[in-house]
Amino acid sequence: MHLSIVIPLLNEEESLKELHDWIVSVMQSNRFVYEILFIDDGSTDGSWEIIQALGAANPQVRGIRFLKNFGKSQALHAGFRAVSGQIVVTMDADLQDNPEEIPEMVRKIEEDGFQMVSGWKKKRYDSVLMKNLPSKLFNWAARKTSGVKLHDFNCGLKAFRREVIEQIEVSGEMHRYIPVLVKNAGFRYIGEQVVQHQARKYGKTKFGAERFINGLLDLITIWFVSKFGKRPMHLFGALGVLMFIIGFGFSLYLGIDKLFINPTGRLLTERPQFFIALAAMIMGIQFFLAGFLGEMILRSRKGGNRYTIWEQVNLSGSGQNAPE
Repeated sequence: MHLSIVIPLLNEEESLKELHDWIVSVMQSNRFVYEILFIDDGSTDGSWEIIQALGAANPQVRGIRFLKNFGKSQALHAGFRAVSGQIVVTMDADLQDNPEEIPEMVRKIEEDGFQMVSGWKKKRYDSVLMKNLPSKLFNWAARKTSGVKLHDFNCGLKAFRREVIEQIEVSGEMHRYIPVLVKNAGFRYIGEQVVQHQARKYGKTKFGAERFINGLLDLITIWFVSKFGKRPMHLFGALGVLMFIIGFGFSLYLGIDKLFINPTGRLLTERPQFFIALAAMIMGIQFFLAGFLGEMILRSRKGGNRYTIWEQVNLSGSGQNAPE
């Protein structure tokens, strides 16, 4: 298999047939050996029935159906574990990503040596306040914190070498920052391609205002994981040492003052410096414990992706759970 196209979706019954025909046209005109893998993330409309019909008519169409809505990251994770192609392309199912961009992405990977190529929706047809402005803000923050020089981290249209998707795990809501995960896995050749963005033709966006908060929290998480994911004690231990130094400093000051300078003065428990010293030392102990727990969890974890596959199309086996 040369090319695998992974398409996560939720309630996109109106666009699936048109998207399928568009992709097939591009694949045939470029003579790609391909597969299309639809990941139905718990749709409640007729999306799965359409995927089944497409799979019956076209053996290159495969499908995975989740028991309920687990999220886009989990859908991508399942897709990455099921593909067969040497190059893997991801795209959204809402017809806003243009399949005609795929051949150039494949060329950049095969001929220019990129390990990943990310789309850049330079001109967007989304709401300025709800999508464009927050997207620019998050992309700027992601560039500053990660060091990955991309303009659009969250573009659904991306292409990867197979070895890249085998080395990353997209969990939680980290689909927004896949290029950062790729960089953290050790891959350096990450490219970018300006892609045509289409106005949404059917339905409405599945992401509400809560994505602003989620995006910020995910950015903080991925910054922490990038810096200290393999050595949490380096952060929490340093904070613990700092708090201990502060607490010890105040304790030393109080001791010297009470013993040598003002032995008849106020009781130590009546002085605010005593409580500062006590609180600093307690916080130092807590930071150390957090560091130890982080190290223990890091060494014992087996994986963080959980989802339940309910049905499949053109894939061997029946419903199964993701390994934990």
